[in-house]
Amino acid sequence: MTESDQSRDFASTVLADEVSRSVHEPQAALDRVGMRGIELPVRLEVDGVVALLPAQVDVVVDLHHPEARGIHMSRLYRACNEHLSTNALSVAGLRTLHDALLDSHAGLSRRAWMEARFSLPVQRAALLSSLQGWRQYPVSVRVHGDAQQRRVELGVEVLYSSTCPGSAAMARQLLAQRLRETFPTGPVSVDDVARWLESPVGNVATAHAQRSCAKVQVALNMVAGEDLPMLRLINTIEAALGTAVQGAVKRVDEQEFARLNGENPLYCEDAARRIRSALAQLPWVSDYRIETAHLESLHPHDAVACVVKGVSGGFVA
Repeated sequence: MTESDQSRDFASTVLADEVSRSVHEPQAALDRVGMRGIELPVRLEVDGVVALLPAQVDVVVDLHHPEARGIHMSRLYRACNEHLSTNALSVAGLRTLHDALLDSHAGLSRRAWMEARFSLPVQRAALLSSLQGWRQYPVSVRVHGDAQQRRVELGVEVLYSSTCPGSAAMARQLLAQRLRETFPTGPVSVDDVARWLESPVGNVATAHAQRSCAKVQVALNMVAGEDLPMLRLINTIEAALGTAVQGAVKRVDEQEFARLNGENPLYCEDAARRIRSALAQLPWVSDYRIETAHLESLHPHDAVACVVKGVSGGFVA
């Protein structure tokens, strides 16, 4: 049998389709059915440059038809593959994909959810020197709802440094105490104090600081033609916190980073409030979910704070 004969023979075969077979007994409705962690690329355009980035995609629909045993997962896969890999991510593109997901299960489903997660590479300038370093920011885009009402959401993760305000206050207290013990009788010159502070004995106590993470999910209040404001959201969060972690640094950058940490002591509660205040100034943000986590250097556990306005977390929520 030739290859063409085999192809014709295969095409004429009707394959069993157990999912589409109607069942006689009523089936319970299901809230979410689909796939999690699909390996797909997303097309992204930043500053005129188009790139394909590897992503993890979750996609589900509800199942309300009383005689349907299951959904057609291959249809969901094909819709995501076609729209995410061929069109640059945008508000309009996500809404079009949502329409395609609903159309693929017309009569079976009323609602659809899709979330894609990937890393956004961004080149950052050092704080003071001429160096440039790369950062990769975890990003998620989500669209969900029914044919009448849907939401487009954007999520980012930003790493920053947090110096504990309480630890900083106690370190200053120890420094003042040691300074009085070292110079019990005055007067003392400014140069004497400066030399003492710059010497090893002047390093009395150091406030504890730690790498910290802000996870922010926002609901977008944007017109269909606009691009996703990924970098704008990241820049807003970093500016609000003041101590974003750095890529490439020289000593002058490291010293500047130490200064910024000293001038911006942060509890996790402070960080969450700063981000909330910054988001309130963005006209394209309607709702949000903010979580700040300080990966404590003092404790084996983390300190966390969360504030929510209309955006839930979790798997395609």
